[in-house]
Amino acid sequence: MPVNSYKIDEQSSETGKLKTLFRLLSYLMVYKKEILFVLLIMAFCVTVSLLNPLIMEEAVDRFISAGNQEGLWKLIGFSLLLNILMVAGIKIHMYVMAKVCNNILVTIRQELYTHIQTLDFRFFDSRPTGKILSRIIGDINSLKDVLSNCVTTLIPDFITVCAVAVIMFAKNPVLAAASLVSTPIMAICLWLIQVYSHKRWQIHRKKASNLNAFVHEDFSGMRIIQSFHAEEETRQTFHELVQEHHDSFVSAVRLNDAFGSVIDFCWGIGTVMLYFTGIIILGTDQVSIGTFIAFGTYISMFWHPIMNLSNFYTQLITNISGAERVFEIMDAQSGITDAQDVAAIPPITGEVRFEHVTFSYDGNIDVLDDVSFCIAPGETIALVGPTGAGKTTIVNLISRFYDVQKGNVFVDGHDVKKVSIESLRTQMGIMTQDNFLFSGTIRDNILYGKLDASEDEIIRAAKAVNAHDFIMKLEKGYDTELSERGGGLSAGQKQLLAFARTMVSDPKILILDEATSSIDTKTELLVQAGIETLLKGRTSFVVAHRLSTIQKADRIFYIDDGKILEQGSPKALMERKGYYYRLYMAQFHC
Repeated sequence: MPVNSYKIDEQSSETGKLKTLFRLLSYLMVYKKEILFVLLIMAFCVTVSLLNPLIMEEAVDRFISAGNQEGLWKLIGFSLLLNILMVAGIKIHMYVMAKVCNNILVTIRQELYTHIQTLDFRFFDSRPTGKILSRIIGDINSLKDVLSNCVTTLIPDFITVCAVAVIMFAKNPVLAAASLVSTPIMAICLWLIQVYSHKRWQIHRKKASNLNAFVHEDFSGMRIIQSFHAEEETRQTFHELVQEHHDSFVSAVRLNDAFGSVIDFCWGIGTVMLYFTGIIILGTDQVSIGTFIAFGTYISMFWHPIMNLSNFYTQLITNISGAERVFEIMDAQSGITDAQDVAAIPPITGEVRFEHVTFSYDGNIDVLDDVSFCIAPGETIALVGPTGAGKTTIVNLISRFYDVQKGNVFVDGHDVKKVSIESLRTQMGIMTQDNFLFSGTIRDNILYGKLDASEDEIIRAAKAVNAHDFIMKLEKGYDTELSERGGGLSAGQKQLLAFARTMVSDPKILILDEATSSIDTKTELLVQAGIETLLKGRTSFVVAHRLSTIQKADRIFYIDDGKILEQGSPKALMERKGYYYRLYMAQFHC
């Protein structure tokens, strides 16, 4: 089964983790007031946590040893008040950061979605839809914890570690050095682990993208799968992709688990060295019980934030690959853009001219080779020929979905590269083989052709293409809800709605790319009059394999091998008995 493309990992550009992280954190700058508020609360919380060991030392060495119960209860009350306020502060800053991070995710997702809509067809031709969805949904969701923990974990825990080290060395340099003797070991091990961990999480993201792409297309093509009894083959492919996804996750997690083991090992060494130095080397006569208790607490306060920081770093290298994939698409540039000095094309009459146009999709094989022609306003041109001859390519170049490598395309004498894309396409109506209908009402789908169309315009367009009658037979008429791709409607009904959508836009240039390919003979007769109404007064290009639909065309272009081999009226071409004649005779078995 041809599904190997889903096993091919996407190529990702190598971007520095710090550069990606700083770019991600730049979104926090929009919420400066909220971040400052959170930092002030965390500063209070960190201060309280640093005071707790000193309060314990004071309680043991000053009040308990002296039997001063009154002073002890006052100290306990003061400590209790501080810790209640600290707990409240933690809850507040977690709520504020959650709100900020959710807002940022909405912003990033909206920016990514908006940017993707500006990319040209080559971007979508090069990857399955599911892999794009994976970046918009899964990869962006993975950024939430990174954004939140950068503020709520990274900053306070880093400050805590530094402050604890300062306090320990200030109280007893010997005990401090003994407690922190294993820190260099930790630093070396963590650096070695992170180098390989980041690469493994990148691989896992790609495997997740492969799986998502396969599932998306598999469900979209379920009718085909069931029609050809291919359930077992797709199940096997799904199993293989799931296994790759699972194996990549286990590989990444297994290495990540080493973070915790390294911290636990270094923590244990530090604790042993604290008590060995304090009891055996210095002796209990030089170190008070309160100091031992304070240092025991401080060593936990030192290593516990480091554990948090290592978990954050693990999370960072886990999810930063998601950020890299998101920013990679946001940095992707469309090959079809407006030039700096571009101007809007004025209202057009519909003249189209190709001058020595050569075009290739891959840069190697020319789909069009030195093609030239001129179409007068209002003329209907039918494009016929074998599959892959270049018919659809011609209409794609007129709409500037792609740019030519050589030559020029003109509309009303304007080079399409030198006018704004929006002003060009808003004066065109395009119907393709895939008459895609969106979820929503029939009215909503027709309105895609002209968003500000009135009810009268909608109904007039539907009547013109003979769609009104079948619409009114539906229970809710124009308010009938359609599922994705117009589920519940026949192929002919879908195409009639697509005709109405194009009709309501009132285009000056009309492109019908195999627009009647799925219509049965009876429906074709019904819609043929509608097509004639649609073509009237417009420059029209009709790509067709069904020759019965183009008999009233002004000219027919027979295209093959990237060239126009023959052109003329249907009658003239039949009399010439050339390429078109043979195609016609073969199709109608005359």
